[in-house]
Amino acid sequence: MLIAFNKPFNVLCQFTDQSRPPRATLADFRLPPRVYAAGRLDFDSEGLLLLTDDGALAHRLTDPKHKVAKTYWAQVEGSPTEDQLGQLARGVQLNDGPTRPARARLLDPPAIWARNPPVRFRKTVPDAWIELEIHEGRNRQVRRMTAAVGLPTLRLVRVRIGHIGLETLSPGEWRALDGLAQP
Repeated sequence: MLIAFNKPFNVLCQFTDQSRPPRATLADFRLPPRVYAAGRLDFDSEGLLLLTDDGALAHRLTDPKHKVAKTYWAQVEGSPTEDQLGQLARGVQLNDGPTRPARARLLDPPAIWARNPPVRFRKTVPDAWIELEIHEGRNRQVRRMTAAVGLPTLRLVRVRIGHIGLETLSPGEWRALDGLAQP
């Protein structure tokens, strides 16, 4: 079984939480039993999360040697230059080593759901949206990449894993993906 889920902002990518007070988890969304997240999406990130009951499939989705593309829309602080986009495309140096090259482009503001709470707005600091496609999955990688080139991420939405897209799922909604076990 493979499930596409639109993970809302401030939801953990696990079914339990030991913190006090407890935070929202996947258990709050009436997902099918015995599925687990294939990879992670940060608590403060949104968008596509795949869940499966197939361990081999989860491994293919998450192991960097399989180079499954992950596409993100990042709202960043500042106005990206061609040089900054080029740095992201070539790969940037992070504290745990260089990233692989990525696809990076400026994006018109996407027509997506409003976030609650909304992203902070500052009149004197512009923001923009970029699309990044990476083939890794390091901890907070996209946020660290954009920060490394001087474009801190304000909002991060994963919209695609392999050939599976978020499509029309609203935050908190999910759909079964029959016959799509090979992203």
